[in-house]
Amino acid sequence: MKTDISFKNIHKLAIPALIAGITEPLLSITDTAIIGNIDRNAVESLAAVGIVGAFVSMLVWVFGQIRSAISSIISQYVGANALDEVSDLPAQATGIVLLGSLFVLAISYPFATPIFEFYNASGLVLDYAVKYFEIRIFGFPFSLFVFAIFGTFRGLQNTYYPMMIAIVGALLNVVLDLALVYGIDGFISPMHIEGAAYASVISQISMAILAGILLIKKTPISLKIQFPLNKEINRLLGMISNLFIRTIALNIALYFGTSYAAAYGKESMAAYTIGLNIWFLAAFMIDGYSSAGNILSGKLLGAKAYTSLIELSNTLTKYAFVMGVFLALIGFSFYSAIGTVFTKEAAVLAPFYDTFWIILAMQPLCAITFIFDGIYKGMGEMKILRNLLIISTGLVFIPVLILFDTYNYQLHAIWIAFTFWILVRGFPLIIVFRRKFIPLAEKKL
Repeated sequence: MKTDISFKNIHKLAIPALIAGITEPLLSITDTAIIGNIDRNAVESLAAVGIVGAFVSMLVWVFGQIRSAISSIISQYVGANALDEVSDLPAQATGIVLLGSLFVLAISYPFATPIFEFYNASGLVLDYAVKYFEIRIFGFPFSLFVFAIFGTFRGLQNTYYPMMIAIVGALLNVVLDLALVYGIDGFISPMHIEGAAYASVISQISMAILAGILLIKKTPISLKIQFPLNKEINRLLGMISNLFIRTIALNIALYFGTSYAAAYGKESMAAYTIGLNIWFLAAFMIDGYSSAGNILSGKLLGAKAYTSLIELSNTLTKYAFVMGVFLALIGFSFYSAIGTVFTKEAAVLAPFYDTFWIILAMQPLCAITFIFDGIYKGMGEMKILRNLLIISTGLVFIPVLILFDTYNYQLHAIWIAFTFWILVRGFPLIIVFRRKFIPLAEKKL
């Protein structure tokens, strides 16, 4: 198993996963940048995109945990050389999560207005948020389908096809955003914020079609649902349940951040939207190494290669930390230029520049946390991830946010709370991992 954690093989998995990963936040960033530069009500539109983006991201992350659960089980069976025993699992899991997505669509669409009032949206911001959401939510089932397919590819130790699918989706989204938001003289009338929503949905549908074709044509996995249910379906659903609860806790933190930012005014909400999208982009760039950890840790655990598993964690931590420092340095080097990509509004840029340094400074900490998130997901250890998210959100993020908000720190309060949140949810994972696997590795020697 030595070659599995070589520099070459880690990057063979990590780089395509990184490229695939950043396309997800790039969809939102593209909307944000283009919407932020329209001539009509740009600040209100930008705030609306940020609020809807936070809610849709919550839905995708909650239900998109199917990706990690499928990847964990498939990779462990690949490590044990028994893939045929779970070849019918991805189709069954995809069917289950798609039914869930249709249920969510049915209950959220009619209540768009009260949902975004709950996020403190009002007036024109609320009107735009509802319009944007009522279109974009129809891409939700297709996003989950893509997540399930990506999880299957990851379990099969393949990040190349997800990368290609994601690139196609991202490029298509950029072209459609420009065409539909601004319009094309003589062909398409400007659709403004609604155009951005249509661009996202069309891109998500295209990615889903391409993902299904590649899975069927290029792997031994079928998308035909077969019965009886696979023996691993209960373990899969258990993982998804733990990750579901974990992601609810994560999105409670995001809700509080978005809600407080909206309460500070539309300019602060717009500034927070820019910062949050950049934070997501950085997270998904680091997620390339986290994905490699997810893929390889499951395979190594399935093979009971504990020494290699420890070496993998050490190596990935170093790589991710360097990536986190690199991202921070890039951000500081282009500090002023980055904000103007999204908006020229001085009232928005001022609070953004005032807090952007916190987002950059936390990147190395985020990197280490995300690496161990991926490793634990690959091993199927979802309970500890669930518990730490609940603790870090309920006992750290919310109290810290309320404390600093009391002293009128406003956006600073939100990003300081996120920094403490990252610390508490990440570093206990390192301690538990080493206490568990170092003795197992020594015992095997």
